[in-house]
Amino acid sequence: MAELVLVEDDEGVRTVTLNRPDARNALSVALLDALAAAFADAEADDEVAVVVLTGADPAFCAGLDLRELGAGGANLRGSGDAPGGSPWAALRRMSKPVVGAVNGPAVTGGLELALACDFLVASERARFGDTHARVGAMPGGGMTGLLPQAVGLRRAKEMSLTGNFVDADEALRLGLVNHVVPHDDLLPTARRLAADIAGNDQRAVRRLKRNYDLAAKGTLAEAHRLEQDEFRSWEVAFDEVERRRSGIVARGRTQTDPHT
Repeated sequence: MAELVLVEDDEGVRTVTLNRPDARNALSVALLDALAAAFADAEADDEVAVVVLTGADPAFCAGLDLRELGAGGANLRGSGDAPGGSPWAALRRMSKPVVGAVNGPAVTGGLELALACDFLVASERARFGDTHARVGAMPGGGMTGLLPQAVGLRRAKEMSLTGNFVDADEALRLGLVNHVVPHDDLLPTARRLAADIAGNDQRAVRRLKRNYDLAAKGTLAEAHRLEQDEFRSWEVAFDEVERRRSGIVARGRTQTDPHT
């Protein structure tokens, strides 16, 4: 039997792949547990700096497995045995950045997985939809908080109340995804961005992620206070800055000088 979640490591970047392609990576109890465990393992592994989350083609994730849902809804809860709890809860607890590489449809619970990532790169084949209302279920993975943050309240209501999908280009226009790329370029692009993150000071990366996440939950004034408190208490590792200085300068020049 094939593994439900595939894991691949490369220089601090861990790629986690949902691997139920015949079921469009629908979330069974077993996949929910395996995915939550994979996130917990990545968080605990000191060699992992960044996670890339994707699905085995043709889909990113079709949401909860409707056969299990219709047979009593065991996958509404999971087994309760996974060390990370639900995968959505495990994602919210991650101190390490998670880049979503959306290779195909991301639907309902699958859309919630995508929304829980720090940012998204989408294949041209990606589609995004919330079908809770079509199924007759309520979201529990963060939809009503995270989708309005991404696309605005009125568009989030339209997506959820109609159940209609948006394609990759519309998702880019709405701000739901950061980039849309040809399908074959999806993982190379996501991994390249993840490598850019992995090459930075990880103490600063994780604190910046934490501050953004906390600021999103409060008011602008609270976000300013949080940033100022962090600024005043942060201890710059000056020797590390000096050690990395030439690389920082070189990287900045390649991204700012069109003739480099």
